Amino acid sequence: MNETIDLLLTRRSGRARDMVGPGPTKQQLGTILKAGMRVPDHGKLAPWRFVVFEGNAREEFGEVISKAFQAANPEAGEESLAFEAKRFTRAETVVVVISEIRNTKKVPEWEQVLSAGAVCQNMLLAAHAQGLYGQWISEWLSYDKTVHKALSMDDQDRIAGVLYFGQMEQPQAERDRPDFDAKVSRWAAR
Repeated sequence: MNETIDLLLTRRSGRARDMVGPGPTKQQLGTILKAGMRVPDHGKLAPWRFVVFEGNAREEFGEVISKAFQAANPEAGEESLAFEAKRFTRAETVVVVISEIRNTKKVPEWEQVLSAGAVCQNMLLAAHAQGLYGQWISEWLSYDKTVHKALSMDDQDRIAGVLYFGQMEQPQAERDRPDFDAKVSRWAAR
């Protein structure tokens, strides 16, 4: 089988909570980010950007996450707040992909959002091609205005994904996939 097709057909997510180090090297992360930028992009708008969290930045941003969670959930206990504070420490590298919608009549908003989704998928594929695991999660913080402000997001911006990258101690078992025949049809005039 063609190496690229094999890569596409074997990609799977690894759970962030099960990831271990090391994370991507500087070179590997650069490749992941560059691959993310090689997506369909009607109008050459590049309607997305990346925020990378490594090292201490993961814990420092964890304070922002914990405070945002507490503001939205005043009844939250210390255990929940501690969990939220450590959320980005589940993997060695976390990348937040932000969809930045450009106001233009030429390129519909939906196409710009899809481009940001393609960015996330390309990044996962680039990680897989380099022997790394990735997981694309949205999580509650993707919709939190306090988190948005800390990421310098405008009102129309959205978090397309929180991507975790690292290694797994054990290879991940394949999961069930949708039934091909149930998902594929061919249109024909009647």
